[in-house]
Amino acid sequence: MLKGIIGKKLGMTQVFHEEGGVVPVTVIQAGPCKVVQVKTAEKEKYAAVQLGFEERASQKLKKPLQGHFAKAQVPAFRYLREFRVSDPGAFQVGQEITVESFQVGERVDVTGVSKGKGFMGVVKRWHFRGGRATHGSMFHRAPGSIGASSYPSRTWPGQKMGGHMGSQKNTLQNLEVMDVRPRQNLLLVKGAVPGGPGGLVVVRQAKKKKSKSGN
Repeated sequence: MLKGIIGKKLGMTQVFHEEGGVVPVTVIQAGPCKVVQVKTAEKEKYAAVQLGFEERASQKLKKPLQGHFAKAQVPAFRYLREFRVSDPGAFQVGQEITVESFQVGERVDVTGVSKGKGFMGVVKRWHFRGGRATHGSMFHRAPGSIGASSYPSRTWPGQKMGGHMGSQKNTLQNLEVMDVRPRQNLLLVKGAVPGGPGGLVVVRQAKKKKSKSGN
């Protein structure tokens, strides 16, 4: 069974575990997704399954995408993502993938796009300390020197400066699945995931599984 699915972040809430404690969780509308294409090592040089999520009108798509969906004889989807698999023969075009492939207690990696913050200075973006706020100081939230005049007489690549912050693809690893609700297509994951409510997320089986000791 494929341990991967596409979904949308709905928001955060809290649940109670068996011992009575409160656990913060992120609610993800995961699927249902359909298999749009099955890629094999003989034809595409690697084995993968392409899933589609959230149906949309095909008339608004480019002709290459319209042909892609027509060839697979599946509805048009707003989002397409690939998942590597070891046995592509176990999947068929049109097959439905739901949250039932996940179980409570297993670990997953969640990928999403972080919230965009726009232009931010070095204090907010890189956690610089900044200068004094009193005693006539004229150096409050500035970055300071970005390169000496004699040597190297230029700014080194990678120098931390103010700029656009957020709107980056991030992955949080080893998040615990707290609850699976197939009837509602909901997946409850412990902790926070990248992005705001309504943001697209991809859930995969964890690559680095945590041991019971947490190391």
